[in-house]
Amino acid sequence: MSESKLFTPCQIGPITLRNRTIRASAFENMCHNNRPSEDLFNYHVSVAKGGIGMTNIAYAAVNRSGVSFDGQLWMREEIIPDLKKLTDAIHAEGAKAAIQLGHCGNMTHVYTCKQIPVGASTGFNLYSPTIVRGLKEQEIYDLVKDFGNAVRLARKAGFDGVEIHAGHSYLISQFLSPYTNRRRDKFGGSLENRMRFMQLVMKEVMEAAGDDMAVMVKTNMYDGFKSGMQIDECIEVAKELERLGAHALVLTAGFVSKAPMAVMRGAMPLKTLAHYMDWLRFGWLRIGLAIAGRLMIPTVPYKDAYFLEDAKKFREAVKMPLIYVGGLTSRSKIDEVLDSGFVAVQMARALVHDPEFVNKMKEGAEENGCGHSNYCIGRMYTLEMKCHHCVNNLPKKLQKEIEEAEKAAEKSNAK
Repeated sequence: MSESKLFTPCQIGPITLRNRTIRASAFENMCHNNRPSEDLFNYHVSVAKGGIGMTNIAYAAVNRSGVSFDGQLWMREEIIPDLKKLTDAIHAEGAKAAIQLGHCGNMTHVYTCKQIPVGASTGFNLYSPTIVRGLKEQEIYDLVKDFGNAVRLARKAGFDGVEIHAGHSYLISQFLSPYTNRRRDKFGGSLENRMRFMQLVMKEVMEAAGDDMAVMVKTNMYDGFKSGMQIDECIEVAKELERLGAHALVLTAGFVSKAPMAVMRGAMPLKTLAHYMDWLRFGWLRIGLAIAGRLMIPTVPYKDAYFLEDAKKFREAVKMPLIYVGGLTSRSKIDEVLDSGFVAVQMARALVHDPEFVNKMKEGAEENGCGHSNYCIGRMYTLEMKCHHCVNNLPKKLQKEIEEAEKAAEKSNAK
């Protein structure tokens, strides 16, 4: 085996990371009233202290209509001082700071985004559930400007880079996928047309980023179901993002509104998900989960580095830097990924389980200890993302669900 690249410097566009680890932009649900909180500050600073090369503040909406959760950021002038305090603290620990920017499109509700949700096409989204209004052409151009403005605000807040969310059925992904894009104008139909919104966003983003901010794009390798994007079309999207000047791609897969466990793997902890939901607002969903939860959110077997074989196809297709994410909780798998030609690795659940994992690997640790129960995922839809080992007095039904999920993940990973 070649000498490990893990603790060597990493170049992404104009910035240099101290090593090749990045905290993935997984939703923290720590932004009360859509602004930074002490919880958000403490968590990301702890990850920076733990040795990460760069930490990514998760999904920040580029405008009010793009907000999908009450505990999620949306970029505006009034929150910049709090974000600057956060980036200063991250930098003081020797790490870089990035922020993921996007728009949720149809994956929200009028109560959350304060308007009828908008998307690539008019329709009904069961994920919320809600009626969705297709964007008018002028609104599309206005949204493009919002992406550029969000990048400029990120610079003002001291971020070293941005990650544009173009996967997981968020708005750019909704334009790209034939499943959600049924438009009959120049933004719909052929792949060339479906990429048009992404192209406009990227041109605006690259101009706003200038020559001192890194621009990463999170993009799907496939949507995860028959009527969605497949690998061949997603490779064409990756090639177009390379042409448009993105500094690196973060390769992912899955549609949160249709195939969520294709993103995260394993089983959704339905008892945990329902336990933390408010009966008054989500009673109907709790009943639905109890009756048909596994049909609504089917399990996708977990495997370490579960995206790697598909990601290698993209490594062969483009020359630009690629960042790997998905199922990394051991030093050996991280080294395998880096040896496969990826410039860096992203981790989320491993760093929810242990923010000091990177420093511990530097000291010789091999395994992270995350059991892949997805408790943190089930919890984050209502409360802040947190690992079950950090929670006191868990109900017995949740403890049992965690144990069963960890055993199932261990069994599927061994195959």
